[in-house]
Amino acid sequence: MDELREQCPWDRKQTIHTLRPQTIEEIYELSDALNNENWKDIKEELGDLLLHIVFYSKIGAEQNQFTLDDVIEGVCNKLVGRHPHIYSNVKAEDEETVKQNWEKIKQKEGKKSILSGIPPSMPALVKALRLQEKTKTVGFEWENTQQVKEKVDEEIQELYEAVAGGNAKEIEDEMGDVFFALINYSRFVKVDPELALEQTNKKFMRRFQRVEEMAAAQGKSLHDMTLWEMDALWNKVKEEERK
Repeated sequence: MDELREQCPWDRKQTIHTLRPQTIEEIYELSDALNNENWKDIKEELGDLLLHIVFYSKIGAEQNQFTLDDVIEGVCNKLVGRHPHIYSNVKAEDEETVKQNWEKIKQKEGKKSILSGIPPSMPALVKALRLQEKTKTVGFEWENTQQVKEKVDEEIQELYEAVAGGNAKEIEDEMGDVFFALINYSRFVKVDPELALEQTNKKFMRRFQRVEEMAAAQGKSLHDMTLWEMDALWNKVKEEERK
């Protein structure tokens, strides 16, 4: 990186702001590799992400802000400080106790709210899950799955009432409440909502592209087909998958 910053016109031109969108892209590529459990791609994407960490650290050093050693030392100190059940005499017998202690330590470090560590730009679905996980650590949590199910049913009914009323803002609000409640329900039944939705997205893409192939094999274009014709092909695709 030292050589690239000195000798490569492109690398020399980069700033923390020009790198940011590329870093986000790399994180999504790593996420895809993780979802697919593709270890070859995981290794490659981790390397790409590590490159960005080194790049930011190099720029930080140039700005006399921090070095790569400072970054590593900082996270090591944080891990030691937030694991007193390992490096001190605090007792933590299960995962939930560890999470609760973690949040208490962050509060002592100066965090004004247990929600303050959630990035505003985080995707909404993931953010909803993290909000629920965070507030759970202080006991702001339903007692059982049945209560959450009833909340989902309640929010869906309120959505239907809002749709019947025709007020766009109310519909939007109630739709958000339904999503939030469903994410909470998925958490209670131990399903990762992001992963579940992504698997459904992939399933939809796979099936729709197969519908396109079947239509083409019949010499037809989807643009010229009725919904019922396309639905018939869709059902054939589902039957293929079941077999």
